[in-house]
Amino acid sequence: MFTLQELHEARNTIGQVIAPTPQHEWPLLSARLGRPVVVKHENHLPTGAFKVRGGLTYVERVRRERPHVKGLIAATRGNHGQSIALAGRRYGLPVTIVVPLGNNPEKNDAMRALGADLIEHGRDFDAAREEAGRIAEAHGLEMVPSFHRDLVLGVATYALELFTAEPGLKRLHVPIGLGSGICGCILARDLLGRSTDIIGVQAAGAPSYARSFQAGRTVSTPDANTFADGVATRMPDPAAFDIIRAGAADIVTVEDDEIAAAIRAYWTDTHNLSEGAGALGLAAALKHRARTAGERIGVVLSGGNIDMETFRTRVLASEPDSRRAG
Repeated sequence: MFTLQELHEARNTIGQVIAPTPQHEWPLLSARLGRPVVVKHENHLPTGAFKVRGGLTYVERVRRERPHVKGLIAATRGNHGQSIALAGRRYGLPVTIVVPLGNNPEKNDAMRALGADLIEHGRDFDAAREEAGRIAEAHGLEMVPSFHRDLVLGVATYALELFTAEPGLKRLHVPIGLGSGICGCILARDLLGRSTDIIGVQAAGAPSYARSFQAGRTVSTPDANTFADGVATRMPDPAAFDIIRAGAADIVTVEDDEIAAAIRAYWTDTHNLSEGAGALGLAAALKHRARTAGERIGVVLSGGNIDMETFRTRVLASEPDSRRAG
C-alpha cells in the first residue's frame, strides 16, 4: 500500500501540525494485568483521537494534487469527522460532515467548532455514509471514505512511533472500527520488520470483522449495538479486511461491561480518560491476560472523546474493579 520512505514522509508532513504521541508503561496498569503493558496515547492529539493523522495526510494530498476539488464531505460518528474538519481548515477546504441521529453531542460540537457544516441523518453510521454519498453526488463534493490508502498511511505513523520506541513488543491490541488503525499497525510492523502479533478488538455488539475473520470472507451484521460509538459499524471494508486477514494474529470481541471496566482502569491507573472505542485494546488485554503471561504487550488508547452522559451512566455507575491480576 505504501513504502517505508512514504511512511517517514507522512510522519514529517503530520509533524508540521502535531507532535508524536507518548507511549508509557504505567506501573498500576501493569500490576493490574500482571505483566508489562505499554499504552500508546493517541488520546493526546488535538482532536483527542488517532484519526487526525489520516485526515491531515489525505487532505494535504487533495490540496496538492487535486486543486479543483471545491469541498469535502464525510460520514462519521465523530473522530473521522473531526480529523477531516481540522485538516480542511488547515488546507483551506470547506468540509461537510454527516452523522447519525443521536450522535455524541460533544463530538458534534467539536466538529462544528473546527468549522464543519454538520448534517444529522439516519439510524447509524452506515445510513449516514449512504446519505453523505448522495450529497457528494448532488453537490459535486469529494467524498472522503473512512478507509483509504492515504488515511491508513497517516494513521500508520503512530505505529511507526510505537514500534520504533518499543521494538520488543510481543503483542499489540488494536481497536477495529472500519479498519484504518489496525491496517496501519500491520503495514508499519511489516515495513519495519517487527514480529509483534497484532490482535484486533471489536465490541461484541458490533462484531463484523471478527465474524469475517472466522469465515474467511466479509460478513455484515444487521445491527451495531454498543455504547462504543467509534467501532459501531455493520459492514467491513473489503480492502481493509484483506489486510487484516493476511496480517492479524486474531480478532477478539469484548462486552460493553468489559469496555466500561477498561475505561475505569485507565482513569484510576493512569488518570487518562478513554472513549469506548479507545478502551477496546485494554479490555481485550484484561480479558485474555492468561494468554500473554510474561510478555511485554502494547495497547492503543485510540481516543478520549467520551461524552459526559455516557461516562456517567455507562462507566461510573458500575461497581469499582479489583486491581488483582488474573
